[in-house]
Amino acid sequence: MKLVIAVGFIWSMFVSTLPAAPVSGEAVYQQRCAACHDSGSTRVPPREELKKLPVTRILRALDFGVMNNISSKLRQEEREAVANYLGVPGDTGRQGDKAYCSDRTVKLTGAGKAEWNGWSPSTNNARYQSSDVAGLNFGEVPRLKLKWAYGFDGDIIAFAQPTVLGGHVFVGSASGLVQALDAASGCIRWVFQATGPVRSAVLAVPLGDKHALLFGDSIGWFYSVEAETGRLLWKKRPEPHEATRLTGAALAYQGTVFIPVASWEESRTTNPEYACCTFRGSVVALRVKDGSQMWKTYTIAEKARQTGKNEWGPSGAGVWSAPTLDVKRGVLYVSTGDNYSAPATSMSDAVLAIELATGKIVWSKQTTPGDVWNTLCSTKDNCPGPDYDYGSSVILEKLDNGRDVLLAGQKSGVVYALDPDRKGDILWQVRVGQGGTNGGVQWGMASDGHQVYAATSDVTRVQTPNADPLDPRPQFSDPKVGGGLTALRIANGEKIWFSPPILCGPTAKPGCSPAQSQAVTVIPGVVFSGSLDGHLRAYSAEEGKIVWDFDTVREYETVNGVRASGGSLNGPGAVVVGGMLYVNSGYARLGSIPGNVLLAFSVDGR
Repeated sequence: MKLVIAVGFIWSMFVSTLPAAPVSGEAVYQQRCAACHDSGSTRVPPREELKKLPVTRILRALDFGVMNNISSKLRQEEREAVANYLGVPGDTGRQGDKAYCSDRTVKLTGAGKAEWNGWSPSTNNARYQSSDVAGLNFGEVPRLKLKWAYGFDGDIIAFAQPTVLGGHVFVGSASGLVQALDAASGCIRWVFQATGPVRSAVLAVPLGDKHALLFGDSIGWFYSVEAETGRLLWKKRPEPHEATRLTGAALAYQGTVFIPVASWEESRTTNPEYACCTFRGSVVALRVKDGSQMWKTYTIAEKARQTGKNEWGPSGAGVWSAPTLDVKRGVLYVSTGDNYSAPATSMSDAVLAIELATGKIVWSKQTTPGDVWNTLCSTKDNCPGPDYDYGSSVILEKLDNGRDVLLAGQKSGVVYALDPDRKGDILWQVRVGQGGTNGGVQWGMASDGHQVYAATSDVTRVQTPNADPLDPRPQFSDPKVGGGLTALRIANGEKIWFSPPILCGPTAKPGCSPAQSQAVTVIPGVVFSGSLDGHLRAYSAEEGKIVWDFDTVREYETVNGVRASGGSLNGPGAVVVGGMLYVNSGYARLGSIPGNVLLAFSVDGR
């Protein structure tokens, strides 16, 4: 029987932990669910209908589905308890035989020419793909057409970035199903069921005569799965806090995998009974061969302590994005989020340099001091912080004069250039957006070595509540606010060009927004940027003009026979490799457009 940590976070004060009574799924249902599902409303599924659903389907809806807005107040133990109370066992994620390849063999021969492995093709996290590996040039981009579409069965969100290796696509999903697909056709070679939703990009590393796929899920588990078979090698929980969330892709180097650790604890604060907050961000180094821990470094040195009635701190400073490798200096760079509760700390909203061998923090550069924010701040005015997280990875580039520079884009709407040899001293800083809770640079910039490309979110929501009780969006995104793409010269921060956002038209779906929060991708001469309106656009790197535009918001006939539709483009960005472009459509956040499809494009659809 599953036990949970005693209420009150006694573990923070004492060495030992005390087990609490098991969570009652029936009690959670009566307190959180019955008012709607027992109401008799024809718009809400009654309890008896819920009891016919598999446990995994109900948990999927709570973790990252139609009920996520309500369930964000619940601890993971409470979600699991109510799902087990209501549902029936089953639903393994197995699809029909027609969706599988006739040859299910997966062969990886090591570092191939045509690949995109993890968050970025290179460990400097520039999200740049060279022309020979991309297999796509400037003149061919306008001829990109849809080649195939793959539907994520039962999901209403698509948010994982594909990894492409040796003619195979490895991609996670909101259901926790990790798929190995044929890159050319989209047929399935194998599937693996994780415990929670998988948003992080998969990272493949050699392991003996085979390969390990390394990735985390959104409830805190980290996995090593054999790439050739989909067999689980090991599974670890790098941080015991119940609100742990692993969204950033891992980084591997010389037999060690470095895992960024974040949390959704700040959303727990809308539950008045929740004691906020105790989570601390961290980076954890594990041995690839067996998952054993080498070191763990917290972004907040001290444990949380009780500071008032139902108040704990310091907390937060999660690491949302993939670490960046610097072999020359023997460090990795990570960017951190804000504090969830007071007191504010010195390494929130910062770039950190961490020693690869030991986990020692060599230096830190904070760009927004005193940023204390959680979800409850949306309803009160006394929060000191502006919520200026770093959600995007640091980029390491080399200038023409041979000097290295770090590039960091923040939700404040500011892009920074930092000096790695002078403890992160700011070389220049340029504003590219208004910034805010959902503003500025969200999930990732891209660089071609001369220019850095920063897409701006600045999404806002309309004040009118959504009248549909079954729609997961309490409010819609504003169709007239947000977006824009800026090119900056890396050497000095000079603005080369700005491409303005394209506002949503009168016939656009509810939730349409011009905000460009998706991570940017660049190949020689071309910049790809997705928008919450569902459009993936290609821009000329030289002058910022749009050279290709595909609206992903539509219904699709999928290769696996699953009913699927496209929606907002958000989070992880497009992947270009071997003459093809892959992107997930349907990352519905902030009142935007849901969807559940992976799209693959090629020149003329060949």
